[in-house]
Amino acid sequence: MPKILIIEDEAAIRRVLGKILTEESNTYTVEEAEDGLAGLEKIKNEDYDLVLCDIKMPKMDGVEVLEAVKKIKPETPMVMISGHGDLETAIQTMRLGAYDYISKPPDLNRLLNTVRNALDRKTLVTENKMLKKKVSKNYEMVGNSSAIGHIKDIIEKVAPTDARVLITGPNGTGKELVAHWLHEKSERAAAPFIEVNCAAIPSELIESELFGHVKGAFTSAVKDRAGKFEAADKGTIFLDEIGDMSLPAQAKVLRALQENMIQRVGAEKDIKVDVRVVAATNKDLKKEIEEGRFREDLYHRLAVILIKVPALNDRRDDIPLLVNHFAEKISAEQGTAQKKFTDDAVKLLQEYDWTGNIRELRNVVERLIILGGAEISETDVKLFASK
Repeated sequence: MPKILIIEDEAAIRRVLGKILTEESNTYTVEEAEDGLAGLEKIKNEDYDLVLCDIKMPKMDGVEVLEAVKKIKPETPMVMISGHGDLETAIQTMRLGAYDYISKPPDLNRLLNTVRNALDRKTLVTENKMLKKKVSKNYEMVGNSSAIGHIKDIIEKVAPTDARVLITGPNGTGKELVAHWLHEKSERAAAPFIEVNCAAIPSELIESELFGHVKGAFTSAVKDRAGKFEAADKGTIFLDEIGDMSLPAQAKVLRALQENMIQRVGAEKDIKVDVRVVAATNKDLKKEIEEGRFREDLYHRLAVILIKVPALNDRRDDIPLLVNHFAEKISAEQGTAQKKFTDDAVKLLQEYDWTGNIRELRNVVERLIILGGAEISETDVKLFASK
């Protein structure tokens, strides 16, 4: 049942509001507070689906309560109760984040409609958060090793900022997971996350892919086309395998980072973009700089924060958790019961040389689930996971 808190210093108004809500709908639980301080204390200690709050009260007025609630529990909808002289203040509270306001004496239909709409919105926000958590699980970083713990600590500190991040590490270690976590824990999480695999795009097309082109810029440019930077506006662009990007494209990326401006291929007009750049590579960029294949100035622009993702061989303690994680995920995808791995089977997997890192481990777990017995044993590992 939705729980509603009424903060009102006039006992008669509290009784009227409580009576309307409880008698007109048997689905609400209603609690009361006689002033702003008492109401705020209740909100700190309990979760409410909706708060009805008077504006003029002793000790702490409704505007102060609203500002405090938005700091400690911003998802809690607040409906302000205004007297005739408080109307201008009530409108101001909307700018501060109040859902709505109702006037005294409360109109029955207006009150009930406002309460229903506010609760519906709260439900929608909650569902969206749950959905976001579900999406985030697809990019979960599994592991309790000190190396993974260090990466998670960095992400927690860096994600809320707009600092550029360069992620390094061998192929298959999960660099894209780090990029996703940085985006989803950032203030840009509701905006696009655009991924570009620089190694998969021919060098002659990478500029058009990143910055777009205008009609006639080249033979196949039959119409204007926006690039990935424009698509990522207000969000994050993830430049995977940036070490494989051509030098001309690097120069344009450098300009985009310096000026927050891009230019479509074949165009003269600049386009302003607001994009956070996260890059990743499996190459030693300092060596690439020495050999003239990567711009040093671009490296320093990208590497504000460096995150090195370790090879699986350097975090073997995480293999039991990863095996269980992949087994659960693969079984769910296949619609079958999850198979258990014996301790000896997991121990043997920990001893293998994982040159393909986490990607290789996932493939081996899937192969064992398909070909192994009801319980994956050491024998199954020797038969089907031999390297």
